[in-house]
Amino acid sequence: MVKVVEITEFGDPSVLKITNKDTPKLQANEVLVENKSIGLNFIDTYHRSGLYPIPLPSGIGLEAAGIVKEIGSDVKLLKVGDHVSHASMPIGAYSEMQVMPEAKLVKVPKEISVEDAGAITLKGMTCEYLLHRAYKVTKDDTILYHAAAGGVGQIFCQWAKSIGCTLIGTVGSDEKIEIAKKNGCNHVINYSTQDFAKEVLEITNGKGVDAVYDGVGLSTFEKSLEAIKLRGMFLSFGNASGMVANLDVKKHLAPKAIFFTRPSVMPYTATRPELELSADRVFTAMKEGKIKIDIAHKYSLDEAQKAHEDLHARKLLGPAIFTP
Repeated sequence: MVKVVEITEFGDPSVLKITNKDTPKLQANEVLVENKSIGLNFIDTYHRSGLYPIPLPSGIGLEAAGIVKEIGSDVKLLKVGDHVSHASMPIGAYSEMQVMPEAKLVKVPKEISVEDAGAITLKGMTCEYLLHRAYKVTKDDTILYHAAAGGVGQIFCQWAKSIGCTLIGTVGSDEKIEIAKKNGCNHVINYSTQDFAKEVLEITNGKGVDAVYDGVGLSTFEKSLEAIKLRGMFLSFGNASGMVANLDVKKHLAPKAIFFTRPSVMPYTATRPELELSADRVFTAMKEGKIKIDIAHKYSLDEAQKAHEDLHARKLLGPAIFTP
């Protein structure tokens, strides 16, 4: 039997329930993975709440790393015993064992622990496409990143620092300021107590930033538009504070001819070559010391409700994982 976290209805963290299921059976192109490290991500809360609706009943979780225990008859890329990770559908990473299509798994290099891989694959790939493809950051850019002390933020800031750009980070409390600075921010603003748009314009001598990276959403949207330069880029990749209900092209984008994109991991790893490219860049950055993982908290699967409560309360000062 395999321990699994499931939901049968949408709602608050209380809908997360532990169940036991038979060991999954494989199709010819599938791989059975024993999960050793399962990533905790904000997108998990969107699936749980119904903000991003999924068919019910359903497992939860899109990120995990573990050991290949069994392979289907048509599997060619992997063998039993390989260390692998993933950051995509099918949903259900909150589980001791998980069946995944071979095409969605990547090998974890021997230099990187399975525990770290479970904490960085989805977050790292998010940072990879944000920094290198959705908007290619250069050393001459000045960029703004919201929630710089969070799980994705800490990885993003380290990687951005290695590029050499000027990085302005926002945080939600004073205790997170030093974390953001430690991870590479040149300037840090507490958006709970300061007008971050005003501060950004002062830092940039009124010009504004080349790009805003916003995973917070509703509470930062309007001010982020103020902070962007003429013909700058707005990258909206999350909504931790709530979804922006309306994007008014004439009001929000036209005055400064702002470019707006809503990227996510799925479209940027849609093909096998794109997936391998993204994973390779993440793992190479780790091996080169550009990114170091500091796991903030480890939960058991039995603590799934608490983990989601902590995530909503912004208690986590970095990446967190489940260790089955």
